[in-house]
Amino acid sequence: MLAAARAALERYGSGCTGSRFLNGTLDLHEQLETELAEFFGKESCLVFSTGYQANLGVISGLVGRTDIVFLDKLDHASIVDGAKMSHGETMRFNHGDLAGLERKLQKLPEGTGSMVIVDGIYSMEGDIADVPGLLKICQKYGAALAIDDAHSVGVLGPNGEGTAAHYDLVDEVDLIVGTFSKSLASIGGFAAGSENVIHYLRHHSRPLIFTAALPPANTAGVLAALHVLQREPERREQLWRNTRRLQEGMRALGFDIGPTETPIIPVLIGPLEKTFLFWRKLFDAGVFTNPVVPPAVPPSQCRLRTSLMATHTAEQIDLALEVFGRLGKELGVI
Repeated sequence: MLAAARAALERYGSGCTGSRFLNGTLDLHEQLETELAEFFGKESCLVFSTGYQANLGVISGLVGRTDIVFLDKLDHASIVDGAKMSHGETMRFNHGDLAGLERKLQKLPEGTGSMVIVDGIYSMEGDIADVPGLLKICQKYGAALAIDDAHSVGVLGPNGEGTAAHYDLVDEVDLIVGTFSKSLASIGGFAAGSENVIHYLRHHSRPLIFTAALPPANTAGVLAALHVLQREPERREQLWRNTRRLQEGMRALGFDIGPTETPIIPVLIGPLEKTFLFWRKLFDAGVFTNPVVPPAVPPSQCRLRTSLMATHTAEQIDLALEVFGRLGKELGVI
């Protein structure tokens, strides 16, 4: 694993010298945390063994017995589970309902600690959180704001830094959490924020303390991917061209793709049985999608999730659209 990690760094470049790397993986781990903090515009960063663990660790580590954590009803399962692990109270608000969130915050007793945590890009809808609106409410009522940028890193922001950067609000958002298993092509997770908060989590986050560290090969892989992301912005530009091509094509065919604004493009099917049948026919025709069924979505809102990459070609996207259109008519979806 050490050899693989070193090979990745040698290929893609790094500020980590060979001798420093060979003396142990701790320096490599610290380098990743330092570079991530700089990339996300935060004072400090903490690396977890998975993105799921990052949300568990941040929420359970910071939300205490007298605190309240507010979740969007479409937040990822790791956020929901992190809230369950905390000793505080959990309140949920309807997806994107900022007025509903404000009404709940208004009712808090003075001095109650509170955190609002949302997805930057929602994983089953593809829409983007209204960070300016959330910040206005959080600052009004003294609540911390955390964003899970699992699907936003490498996608949103001037340089792929995520949702806060997309809105030019990096300094205002308290915590940015995410995973390495999407755009950074590895495994692991992170939390970036102020030095004081990250230091506290380093000593109080049970999902960090009582599990194994990220393997060195994965750590080096994340560093290499982060460097590619920063050095090759044309990949992100191509991703957005691909996104527009597929979104426009799906809507022109008559599919319901909901409010998506991003490379996550869900195709609403409805019944579970039809969703699996559509998925299988697409698969047999050479088009891979993810069938999304309960408990990820309500029983009546099953869907096929498509996720674009920068490396998809126009020809591949057009083929997918042709197959979707043909099978959509065959199954009575369009």
